[in-house]
Amino acid sequence: MARWTAQGKSVVYAMVTSGEAGIDGLSPEECRPLREAEQIASAALVGVDTVEFLGYPDGVLEYGLPLRRDIARLVRRHRPEIVITTNFRDTYGGVFPNQADHIAAGRATLDGVRDAGNRWVFPELTAEGHAPWNGVRQVWAAGSPLGLHAVDTTEHFAAGLASLKAHAAYLAGLGGDMADAEGFLESMGRAAGSRLGTRLATSFEVIQLRF
Repeated sequence: MARWTAQGKSVVYAMVTSGEAGIDGLSPEECRPLREAEQIASAALVGVDTVEFLGYPDGVLEYGLPLRRDIARLVRRHRPEIVITTNFRDTYGGVFPNQADHIAAGRATLDGVRDAGNRWVFPELTAEGHAPWNGVRQVWAAGSPLGLHAVDTTEHFAAGLASLKAHAAYLAGLGGDMADAEGFLESMGRAAGSRLGTRLATSFEVIQLRF
């Protein structure tokens, strides 16, 4: 994100949940405002000043029409060319099982993007004043085991690290390897970078929608 905003690209964050079930020592009611504040601060550090929260319950997210409709509404309102989502495959790297929330959010994003361009799906969105938007060319899924595309992040690693460290309460709550933000981020970046031929990179699965 830091690389893209530095290039003048406009980036908007939309969070399906607020991650309020992510810290064992805090109740969701205590955790939600803390995690939202950390997310807004994190986004600002990579040049993103618009962060929206859809308010779905964390940890029990369900794929379905309400989620598809809310994502389609966002796409129609912001009219992006590229939509980035999370890995929606069953595993990370073919080894570690993915989280149910990630799978549901990623699948709903892919479908919601296509719904946004069809005036006969969720016609209530048109009635709200959100005209159909067929301008999304690609959906990119970060961290996918099918990630064959990568972006060189070497020059913007420091900004990315600062952005990750802004999630201080969350990282502390996770503990373990994740508590070492720099080591965690660099190890992931090196793995992708070795395939791209750069020091650091981030990989994506690219789903082509328009040519």
